[in-house]
Amino acid sequence: MTELAMAVRAARHEDAKSVARVYIDSWHDTYPAILPTELLRAMTPKGQTARWRAAIVAGGRERVLVAECPQHGVIGMTSFGPAQDKALGYDGEVYTLYVAPDFFNHGIGTLLLRSAFGALHGSGFTSCVIWAHARNPARYFYEAMGGRLVAERSRRMLGTAVPEAAFGWQRLALGDRKAASGGTITRS
Repeated sequence: MTELAMAVRAARHEDAKSVARVYIDSWHDTYPAILPTELLRAMTPKGQTARWRAAIVAGGRERVLVAECPQHGVIGMTSFGPAQDKALGYDGEVYTLYVAPDFFNHGIGTLLLRSAFGALHGSGFTSCVIWAHARNPARYFYEAMGGRLVAERSRRMLGTAVPEAAFGWQRLALGDRKAASGGTITRS
């Protein structure tokens, strides 16, 4: 087993390409049997780099954090801000949370979620919702972290109906059934 020195920090504009890589790689790893191939192919490194650079540079409504280690660079990312659907009764929302597929199951998602909750709390938010594809295995991660299924919907992505499930936390606290290792991840 090797240990990875980990840091979660605010994304910088030069991280946009790495954030796009983690985002695309995660989608391609998670959704090939769930979403149409055309949708996955539409995600280009150039387009996603531009999207994430704009979000990072704007530093406004959507904030972006990255998980990085000296050996591998950026290996995870999350973005968050005000809830997009206030009718659900949550004031904050985690919009995205992705870990590079080679680094699944090492506590990085927990560190990112804990960091996003801390940043939301520091900005005055008190609760959080996360929307996930209804067939995304990450939904079980959110449940393990104390998220409660609070809503379901279907939205269209490139003409395809995509079922989603919302997980909510009334307080910005994780149900620590999966403990993070506090900055050092053990990897085999």
